[in-house]
Amino acid sequence: MENGLSELEGVIKYRLDHQHGEFAADIDISELNAWRSLFYRLRLIGQIAEKYAGLGFGNISRRLAPGGQAFLISGTQTGHLPVLNKQHYALIESASPERNTIKSRGLSQPSSEALTHASVYRQHPAIGAVIHVHCPELWLQTDRLNLAFTAADVPYGTPEMANAVAELFATGRLQQTGLFSMLGHADGIVAFGATLPAASCLLIEELAKAMTIEQKQPSL
Repeated sequence: MENGLSELEGVIKYRLDHQHGEFAADIDISELNAWRSLFYRLRLIGQIAEKYAGLGFGNISRRLAPGGQAFLISGTQTGHLPVLNKQHYALIESASPERNTIKSRGLSQPSSEALTHASVYRQHPAIGAVIHVHCPELWLQTDRLNLAFTAADVPYGTPEMANAVAELFATGRLQQTGLFSMLGHADGIVAFGATLPAASCLLIEELAKAMTIEQKQPSL
């Protein structure tokens, strides 16, 4: 398995049209922020000095309205913050993986993985939430858990990654489990579901399976 360490975490690779300013006051971030805070505590989203060149990692999003194109996503380089507020989120108004472009609004620019989130959402209108974490336990057990994955030569946050995600959906592998590994992105895991609780619980369940495998392996 490739380790993906040549990729510098947190670098935005798409063309961004960002309007700096607050999004609508009636947009509620409370549930999204609660799950993000939980994953921070689990160190699946965050910032660790000795990892990924000390840059923030992981992000979380939810579709703004059922079946709509717009979605909220945590902002770039917010991983060091235990709890976010509205100024740390961006509203993706439109995204085109084919053109490698995103149009957004907010007091923070969107995460570097926003194009990947957009690619997941466009696969099915029932997908309501996407979570990208860094989880070495799950990533290293990709084969044993028979997880779907994008290839080691596919860089994160690019049209190539968006195409790879679409191809995974086309194979039908993601109809069984809404989770896949990004082998070209060290420790990168993406989970999705109809709701934030559904995507989050799936991620935690798969992590427990990976930890079970680890504990069964003999110590060296």
